[in-house]
Amino acid sequence: MKIGQVARQAGVSVDTVRFYERRGVLPTAQRRPSGYREFTESTVERIRTAKALQDMGLTLDEVIDALHAHDTGDATCDSERWRLEAVVDRIDAKIAELRRARRGTVAILDDCRAGQCRLGLGDG
Repeated sequence: MKIGQVARQAGVSVDTVRFYERRGVLPTAQRRPSGYREFTESTVERIRTAKALQDMGLTLDEVIDALHAHDTGDATCDSERWRLEAVVDRIDAKIAELRRARRGTVAILDDCRAGQCRLGLGDG
């Protein structure tokens, strides 16, 4: 498959396919005599898997490590569970941060509604 076909089927841009290849998400593609990359059918599924892992909250480096562990046959649910636990911890920290920001914003908004603007933007 050519790079454009892979990108279309995987739902990403050609630049994403190139980036994933450079970063090691994808194995280096074979080259045709013309110099064009030639990808296998499995490339599309690998990109979809990488995107799904990123959408769950794994960093690109974590995705690469997880895929490489899978490639070597070392990945099991038990050996990879820590990755998902780390994502849940990051999500929980972000939720706590957003809750703090919301509380502070609501307090300032309440003051503004009461005519006591704390933002220095003028009268409520």
